[in-house]
Amino acid sequence: MPDVKRSGQPTLHFELDDYTDPWKCAPYLILQHGFGRSSRFWYGWVPYLSRFYKVIRPDLRGLGQSSHDFNLDKGISLDAYLDDLVAILDSLGAERVHYCGESLGGLIGIPFAARHPDRIRTLTLVSTPVFNNERAKKTLMAGFPTWQEALRTLGSRGWAKAMNSSMRFPPGTDPGLLEWYADEMGKNKVEVLIAMSLLASPIDVTGFLKDVKAPVLGLYPNAGPITSGEQEKLLRDNIPSIKLVHLPTTFHTLQNIAPATCATEVLYFASQFDGVPTREL
Repeated sequence: MPDVKRSGQPTLHFELDDYTDPWKCAPYLILQHGFGRSSRFWYGWVPYLSRFYKVIRPDLRGLGQSSHDFNLDKGISLDAYLDDLVAILDSLGAERVHYCGESLGGLIGIPFAARHPDRIRTLTLVSTPVFNNERAKKTLMAGFPTWQEALRTLGSRGWAKAMNSSMRFPPGTDPGLLEWYADEMGKNKVEVLIAMSLLASPIDVTGFLKDVKAPVLGLYPNAGPITSGEQEKLLRDNIPSIKLVHLPTTFHTLQNIAPATCATEVLYFASQFDGVPTREL
C-alpha cells in the first residue's frame, strides 16, 4: 500500500496490484476512480487485469487513504490532479502507462493525455462526459437548489444513496452492493466532496480533445444520465480513431454494474498496443 509523500503537498495513496511474472517487464495500467469514490471501487476489475498488467489504483487527494490535510479552497483543481498523477508515476519509475478513468476520473484523463502525451499509451473513458450538461447537473442536485446544498444536507453517505437510486444502478441491483457503495462513499469528508463539486460542475474538457493522440476506448451506457449522444459526438468529431462500446444499460456506474465486461474490454484494447498475450495455455 504505497504512499507518495511530498513537501508542502498532500500525501497520495495508491494500491499496486501486480501478479505478473516477476522476470517480465509488464506494462503499467492506471485505474482512476471518479467523484467521491476511491481505489476500492475497482476491486472487481483487479483479477482480470493484474495477471498481465501492473495495476495502479490511486486515491484522489482528499479521498480514500490520500491526505485531506490541505487547503480545500485552492487544493482541488485540475492542475493539482494532473500533478498528483505525475508524482505517482515518477515514484514508480513508470514512464508510460495505460490510463483508464471512470466518470470524473476520465475527465482528468483527457487533459492528462493531452498535456502529457509521452506518458500515455492508451486512454480508456468509462461513462465519462466531456462536460456536465443540464440534465446531469439537475440529477446531481438531488432535488436541492444546488449540488453543494445537496451534499451539505444529505452528507456523503446520504447523497451517495440518493444517487444510487436515481442514476447509478438499475432496479433489482443486489442490496448488498448498494449499501456497500453508499458506505464506502460515506467514509469521505463531505467538505472534500463539496470542494470537488465546485470543480466538477462547470468542468469542460472539450478544448483538450483535439490534443489527445493516444488510442482511445470509450465504454458507455446506452443513453446514460450523465453522458449523451451530444457528448459522444464531441468525442467522435475530435478523436476520429476512438472506439466506442455501448453496454446494454441506461445507468451510469458501468464499472460496478459490469466489471468483468469492462475489464475484459480494457484488457484486450490495451494489449493490442503492447503485444502482451492476455490468454494463457
